[in-house]
Amino acid sequence: MRNLLAALLTGVIFGAGLTLSDMTNPARVIAFLDLFGAWDPTLAFVMGGALIPSAIAYAIARRMRQPLLHKTFHIPENRVVDRQLLIGGAIFGVGWGLVGYCPGPALAGLALGAWQTWLFAAAMLAGMWLQSVTDLRIFRGRPSIMEG
Repeated sequence: MRNLLAALLTGVIFGAGLTLSDMTNPARVIAFLDLFGAWDPTLAFVMGGALIPSAIAYAIARRMRQPLLHKTFHIPENRVVDRQLLIGGAIFGVGWGLVGYCPGPALAGLALGAWQTWLFAAAMLAGMWLQSVTDLRIFRGRPSIMEG
């Protein structure tokens, strides 16, 4: 129960931060990506501001034996750049650029009730389901770009 409350509180704080910084507004994100037009640097400040607590959390985590609410830390250790990562990043980037949403702001934006956000979230969930079903089998067994 304690873990559930901590996760809920963390999610509410994250969602409130995204809403307060207007990152749930896809027009704000698309304006950030429009480098040669009406560029809006707001997202750069939001990302930069997020680096501060993240860096502090990683520094504290390195000194701890285990987290407060779990048995182990869940910090990615994979440092391999492979086709699956590159293609997934490209798909994410194209989708982000086309509609101005990534998963966090989309989920936070559901509370605002716009039908476009609900449509994006449904498509995102369908894509996650499709990936889990197919498990990107076409990439299995191939060496990563970094391995040759």
